[in-house]
Formats: sequence, C-alpha cells, structure tokens
Amino acid sequence: MQKFNFLQKTLFSTKTTYYILLLACSLSLSIYPSIKVSAQGNLMVMPKRVVFDGSKKTHELNLANTGQDSAKYVISLVHYKMKEDGSFVEMGATDTSENFADKYIRFFPRSVVLGPNESQTVRIQLKQTSKLLPGEYRSHLYFRAIADEKPLGVEETNRHDSSAVSVRLIPVFGISLPVIIRVGQCSAQVNISSCSLEMYDDNTPLLSMTFNREGNMSVYGDITVEHISLNDKVTKVGSIQGLAVYTHNRARRIKIALDKNARVDYSKGKLYIVYKTQSDIEPVTLAQTQLLINYNPLEK
Repeated sequence: MQKFNFLQKTLFSTKTTYYILLLACSLSLSIYPSIKVSAQGNLMVMPKRVVFDGSKKTHELNLANTGQDSAKYVISLVHYKMKEDGSFVEMGATDTSENFADKYIRFFPRSVVLGPNESQTVRIQLKQTSKLLPGEYRSHLYFRAIADEKPLGVEETNRHDSSAVSVRLIPVFGISLPVIIRVGQCSAQVNISSCSLEMYDDNTPLLSMTFNREGNMSVYGDITVEHISLNDKVTKVGSIQGLAVYTHNRARRIKIALDKNARVDYSKGKLYIVYKTQSDIEPVTLAQTQLLINYNPLEK
C-alpha cells in the first residue's frame, strides 16, 4: 500500500490532466451507409456501392450531413475480406489473396467538412485499367470521422483535486462502401443450401441457410422469405436488403429472424426463399429454394 501511495504521488502530483483517447467502432456498413456521430453530425452516403462495368469511367457519391453539428471526414481506400458469416476483417496492402482495386482508382476530394444539412459530391475515376486482367477487383472507400479536438496548449484542470486523473473517451466512427471494377467476361451462379428452421428463445423463428457462389464475380441482392400454408395462403415473413457474396467467398452463411407476429403456423407448410438483384425495372432472380416444414401434400 505504501508503494502504491508513493507511485500515485510521483505520477499524479502535477496539475496537468491526462486524457486517454479511445478510437473505437470502425463500422463497415455496406448494407446501409448511415452512421450517427455524437456532436459531429449524421453522415449519409449514396449510392451504397460503386460498380465499374462496361465503358463507364467515372462515378459520383453524394454525401450529406443530416445532423445539427458540423463534421469533418477523411476519405481513404482500405481492403476488407468477408468471412463466411458476413463479418469483415481488414487486410494489409501486401496481401495477394484477393484482387484489390485501389491502384486503379482515384477520388477527390480526400476530406470533406459538412455543416448541418450540407452536402458534398465525391468523384471517383478509373485509371490504368488497360493493365487489368479479366476478373473482378474490389477495395472499400472508407469515411472516417475526425473528432473535434482542442488546440495544443489548451488544458482542462480539476480545481477540486489536482491529483485526479481525468479520462475522456472519444469514439471515432467510420463507414465504408465497396468500389468494384469488372473487366472482361464476368459471371456468377448462386444456389441456396442447408436450410433449417428453429425457434430462438422459444419465441422467434430463426431461418438458417448457406449461399453458395461460383464464378469470377461477386453477387449482390435482396432476400425475401414467404410462408405458404397448407391451403396455399402466402405471407411475407422475412427479408434482408443488400446481401453480398464476394469473389473470395465460395459460401456465406446467414440467419434471418422471421416475423414472430405474423399469423402463420411455422410448424406446417413451407418457406419460399428468393434472392434477387436490386433493380427498379426488372429484378433478376439469382437463386431460389423452398423449405418444407412437416409438409405432407396428402393433408390438403
């Protein structure tokens, strides 16, 4: 105890207040790019992903601050790898297990300051694509919020206790979206397997399944789940928007919590699962399957 008191006096006898800056919550939300940053505004980015295919060489992103405070964001390119469960891990620039797009992309500006309700355009261009072999290349554009820090030399002091330690936690948030380049002939095929239904917490129906992908390009689309009763009544019971399976992944496992308040009997009938591309004109079905739930056609 004496040693601790001596150490405490030695370390904290000065009036200087110490700060610990905690950098946390780096979010890669390709599903829906909207984050809330306390005292830094709400950043929204549209569209949610950028795909260069065909002859188009430029894309524009629209950034908007819907919050009540000004915010600054620094923009960079990072590399992520998707795991089978859909989570992401950051990869180093020297990793060669995937085709990265960062060497073939330029963007500007590289930082933006947005006041309340202000918007900004970020322009993305391709470069040196003639060097690319056929296939798909991907990196992520990362928007990192910069905390509003005090100028150097400005200190906060604790007048009541000069030996106290002040800890200030400053969360720094970010979002990312994929930038994809497709060169030459690209195609992919998807099928759904390993479907099962269980009750979670004895109350919520939980649908598990695996998306299996083949080919040299990623897939992206929406999932819809319908329950079909024994008398052929169709009820929508679940959905996921913006599900991606990237080129590195041969499979992606997902779980969907179905609507527990729907007036359906999850012990009978069947579930019809459809995976379609996003399109305002005519979505293309990527995969579909059905799961029989104690289903017997002779009962009809």
